[in-house]
Amino acid sequence: PVSNSADGSFVTQFTMTTLEELGLLKMDFLALRTLSVINNTTELVLKNRGKCIDIDKLEFNDQDVFQFIGSGMTDGIFQLESRGMKKFMKELKPASFEDIIAGISLYRPGPMDFIPTYIKVKNNYELISYDCPQLEPILKPTYGCIIYQEHVMQIVQNLAGFTLGRSDLVRRAMAKKNYSVMESEKKNFIYGNLEENIPGCIKNGISEEVAEKIYNDMITFARYAFTKSHAVAYAVVAYQTAYLKYYYPVEFMTALLNSVRDTQEKISEYILTCRKMGITVLSPDINEGECLFSVSGSSIRYGLSAIKSMSELTIRNIEKERVKNGGFTSLRNFISRMKGKLANKRVIECLIKAGAFDNLYGTRKQMLQIYNQIMNDVSQELKNTIEGQVSLFEVVNDTKMELNDTEYPNVGEFDDQILLNFEREVLGVYISGHPLDKYQDIWKHTVTVNALDLRWEEENNNTKLKDGIEVIVGGMIVSVTRKHTRKNELM
Repeated sequence: PVSNSADGSFVTQFTMTTLEELGLLKMDFLALRTLSVINNTTELVLKNRGKCIDIDKLEFNDQDVFQFIGSGMTDGIFQLESRGMKKFMKELKPASFEDIIAGISLYRPGPMDFIPTYIKVKNNYELISYDCPQLEPILKPTYGCIIYQEHVMQIVQNLAGFTLGRSDLVRRAMAKKNYSVMESEKKNFIYGNLEENIPGCIKNGISEEVAEKIYNDMITFARYAFTKSHAVAYAVVAYQTAYLKYYYPVEFMTALLNSVRDTQEKISEYILTCRKMGITVLSPDINEGECLFSVSGSSIRYGLSAIKSMSELTIRNIEKERVKNGGFTSLRNFISRMKGKLANKRVIECLIKAGAFDNLYGTRKQMLQIYNQIMNDVSQELKNTIEGQVSLFEVVNDTKMELNDTEYPNVGEFDDQILLNFEREVLGVYISGHPLDKYQDIWKHTVTVNALDLRWEEENNNTKLKDGIEVIVGGMIVSVTRKHTRKNELM
């Protein structure tokens, strides 16, 4: 405020600046898929169990949840599902919410170097040490390790008498590698500055050597450190997802699969996770299936929208027909009722190959051989009806018609390999099994890496495998290309 000289009143003048420069506010708004997973999981729990979960009122002290996180079964858990983080959590064995916060903060370039020390002292309290007694109340929750940017602020405040505003200046200088500011503030931290009312460490009984070591440690760490507030927000979401996965695994995995429904690689990965958890992922079903993945008792039902050639409009028509006239009773019944509602030949073929009619009479092999004939018969009946002709089927009981109208050929069923190939063709993944399942006793004791090991990990900016190492891989030959040289020799 400045004086308005005429009457002594005051007006306020502002200099426009950024909120970050003021040190007042800095926010990140993240469009997290995980938040949708949490919301959808609670809705599924309410729908299937009649239980309302207020996810914002969880108490962050459930030891079963912490043990679950420490087991490494963290696929789908926010911030904790990478291969490296799983390994870290198994070593860390978190026993408190503070451990989750620290774990998320440490698992980044820079602070990652402190992980072995953190794990070592966490599991051996007698190894915890502090450079000076004043550090203990600040670093006790993190076993003597500097982890957060807020630690920097607390240390310069408590050890050297910096103000809150000046301590934030030091934090920002370290985070942004502003060496000139860091160097000038280092002198203030160690020796103080009477003109600016900074006592300094030496005046507070801390030796020059110890003060310099502490300041250098802070510089080393602060370049990469999280703010604790940032880490806490991440840890809250991590704990919430772990809680839901532990107590409501079917609903959580259903919501998780829906969140990645457009990414075949992630769907395959999470289906494998379901199998490890003892959750069966069922094939799509024409009478039970919904547009997306859905809960079916203690299992998960594959969504109809995942089937090739299935438009959302076709699925909505199927759902409306089921609600209006009941479930479908046979392949012919489905074709007849869905005629003219976008259920064309390609749709029927894909539904058969996906196993969507498996709960009706007939095998997939029989249906694939007969569905064309059924569609032609239904089209002819519709044409006769339009022309006003009386069809034989109009005077026969509907149930008898469906039992007697179509004679399925006596061809049995395809072998498992062909059925699995059909699933892969129309769903992009294997559902009822995997072609290599019968060889797993061999490959589990032979192969040294799997496909996930070949995946690029952004957190490490690398893959698990390094150039030059020898590995044994297993897989299936899906095609062979033969070429000839210019001399017409087979290559």
